Amino acid sequence: MIVGFGALNLDIILKVERIPNPGEESFVIDIEYHPGGSAANTIAGLATMGVECAFIGKVGDDNYGKILLKDFEKRGVELSGVKIEKGRSGVAMIFVDRSGERAILVDPGVNDTIKYDEVKREIVENAKIIHLTSFICKNSEDSFKSQKRIAKEVEIVSFDPGMPYINRGLEEIEEIISNTTIFMPNKQEIEMLIGERYDVASREVARLGVEIVVVKLGENGCYILKGNEEFRVQPFNTKVVDTTGAGDAFNAGFLYAWYHGKSIEACGKFGNYVASKIIERVGARGYENIDLKKIV
Repeated sequence: MIVGFGALNLDIILKVERIPNPGEESFVIDIEYHPGGSAANTIAGLATMGVECAFIGKVGDDNYGKILLKDFEKRGVELSGVKIEKGRSGVAMIFVDRSGERAILVDPGVNDTIKYDEVKREIVENAKIIHLTSFICKNSEDSFKSQKRIAKEVEIVSFDPGMPYINRGLEEIEEIISNTTIFMPNKQEIEMLIGERYDVASREVARLGVEIVVVKLGENGCYILKGNEEFRVQPFNTKVVDTTGAGDAFNAGFLYAWYHGKSIEACGKFGNYVASKIIERVGARGYENIDLKKIV
């Protein structure tokens, strides 16, 4: 079983003429509502592709929380690790321009308040892989502290830090990284974290005990370091509509292949392919029509 531990957000996607700079104005073309959250998107993808999955997280006792739980339920995600708490569910307002680029504002709601003793032990004990992603930690450090403890208890940890954790700096997240098997940042994140070009930075991260470093390079595919071996996996052709969830979709494809015993290079291909299909439509969870048999 693969278990996700991260934020659950309702994505309010505003398609705009352009993303304005401070003091400027633009206009909204359309508004859509989609379930989101980085780890949640990855787990939704894995479950849709047939992997047994569960999730550790929180939603509020509101309509947004009901939408988030319903989406997981229809995909077959085990929900006993998701707590319902009085308050607001997390919300991400995502502004997407005509080229598919985006800007995001997040209200974490109850996401940040997951205490260690609230985490269901059975789910952690049954996890083959636990996939961690960042919390905003606006009002509480509880969820971040819980992740640091859980990372020490699971054999295989995959970790996509996201910009909220990158901004904390290496010292604060090293406790998670040192217990990570598969580290999955994008190019900008790992270069900010280490202060070196992504391939050099990957070797620095590997020295902390990480077995596999996977750097997402967007339109240039991905770079993978495993031991002394380096892999550069080329992207698939695609038409960009919305880049929301591209990295999460890559994670789903990579972990799907890893879970099924594929080679490291094949894992990169699976990640690139799933990401290429997700960005062809609006929203982060358009996994239903992805045909993994097309990957050669």
